[in-house]
Amino acid sequence: MAENNPRIGTTTNRALEADPDSPIEPGLELAQFGAGCFWGVELTFQRVEGVVKTEVGYSQGHVPDPNYKLVCTGTTNHSEVVRVHFDPSLCPYTNLLSVFWVRHDPTTLNRQGGDVGTQYRSGIYYYNEEQARLAQESMEAKQKEFKDNKIVTEILPAKTFYRAEEYHQQYLEKGGGRGCKQSASKGCNDPIRCYG
Repeated sequence: MAENNPRIGTTTNRALEADPDSPIEPGLELAQFGAGCFWGVELTFQRVEGVVKTEVGYSQGHVPDPNYKLVCTGTTNHSEVVRVHFDPSLCPYTNLLSVFWVRHDPTTLNRQGGDVGTQYRSGIYYYNEEQARLAQESMEAKQKEFKDNKIVTEILPAKTFYRAEEYHQQYLEKGGGRGCKQSASKGCNDPIRCYG
């Protein structure tokens, strides 16, 4: 698996080594995804049955304790990510992967729509080898659907997650910059409107 694909990193079977200070409730697992601006991605995952908690933040970079302004310079290599706390008995990891692929265009390098920069890249950042294997399998299956367009999603071990500033957390559910709250109810299918 990892040996044949340079976009996949290698790791040992270490669920929380990447972020040892992060508490996680017993019975839950972590997942981490980058799919463009984290506001809309977070709301998408908030609506998934079996997702207990979501957090937006920065991962995969080389500067400790980054903030939004610094990440936006493109000099830290951080990706805007959503860290998902999920109950695998209610929501298998494969369900999260399905949501990830539908939420964004994985064939555009360092951009989603009008958002351009390395922080908006497509990425699956795994916490163990099972997640790595399932991510790779799902990407191979999804690539068959795209045919002429190559998927540029990176699949790498999760690095330290730095929680974004509080105003970014559940941003669209709280109303965003316009005060128009959007539902985070489980199973909600309302269109997601991303605005500052």
